[in-house]
Amino acid sequence: MRIEMPSPDLPLRPQVELSGLWHRYRGPASSGDWTLRDINFQLKPGELVGLLGPSGCGKTTLLRLIAGFEQPERGSVSIAGRTVAGPGRWLPPERRGVGMVFQDYALFPHLDAWRNACFGLKRGQDSSRAAWLLELLGLKGLEGRFPHELSGGQRQRLALARALAPGCSLVLLDEPFSNLDVEVRLRLRAELPGVLARCGASGVIVTHDPEEAMAICDRVAVLESGHLHQCASPQELVNAPATAFVGRFVLQGNLLPASVQGRSCSTPIGSFELTADAAPGQTAAEVLVSQQGIELLPDEEAEAWVVGREFLGREWLYQVQLADLRLRLRLPLSRNYARGQRCRLRLLPGESARLFPSGQDLISTSAA
Repeated sequence: MRIEMPSPDLPLRPQVELSGLWHRYRGPASSGDWTLRDINFQLKPGELVGLLGPSGCGKTTLLRLIAGFEQPERGSVSIAGRTVAGPGRWLPPERRGVGMVFQDYALFPHLDAWRNACFGLKRGQDSSRAAWLLELLGLKGLEGRFPHELSGGQRQRLALARALAPGCSLVLLDEPFSNLDVEVRLRLRAELPGVLARCGASGVIVTHDPEEAMAICDRVAVLESGHLHQCASPQELVNAPATAFVGRFVLQGNLLPASVQGRSCSTPIGSFELTADAAPGQTAAEVLVSQQGIELLPDEEAEAWVVGREFLGREWLYQVQLADLRLRLRLPLSRNYARGQRCRLRLLPGESARLFPSGQDLISTSAA
């Protein structure tokens, strides 16, 4: 199977472009609040972009708007330079040339694997691509089996083959690995970028797992309560989170309330020295500190205590309560603390952190 790719000398238009997109659900069971608010986003040809965020943030709604299962209240959706939704314009899903992989795969139980894979082909369309995809995805020899005769991983592969078989250049995946066991999930998600590349397809994948999104996606769009906080490469998200939410959700860092005076930043567990001047008059802020940036020391007189811990193989992940703060700390296995043990917290000297003043640009800090 040979895939024709655009000439590198030609400018590539976005595979998907969302402009000023707003959406909300109406009806007696709906609150009427905006599900998505002013979303602007571009998917480049050949990219795999993850939609990442907590449950209810609007990830699946955004995917459904691209696919055509929902119609935006404001804004527009374009696919390969063609407006498919917007003022006075609407194309149904079957005319958008988009492949869809649902969370439950949505395979037809009365069709065998071969007929499921060929379901989206037009009458008379060559089925050799479907055969190539089944072989590429390790399903050759299973064409006569029905979905209930396949494993979870095989069903996931079959759903992907069905989405790609018509020759779609865009595939949308709604948490496709959530129903798989850990070993199969890790293996299949590692295969996904290569499969899309072999097919010359771009992809958008919905996930609530930061590790999954950072592992396989070229860029990650982070959403919360209908807002798009940041869309950037995994490296950019780690090195320069745009908001406190990105730092907390994506990096799983600790956010500490802070008081800023000049170049000094005080938190409940220690002080930072600012490496850049704070904004004039800025006093209240939040400091993002990594899970490895806080020390835990036994102290029966301290106000903090261990409320839980997880064994991660090479280290402990502790949860520590300090007043109304719940902090997560990664410590070596040699630092063995019991639940309920009183401990003192301190910032590690030289630890880098990020300050998020209200309404101001991010300011770098380092522990004093």
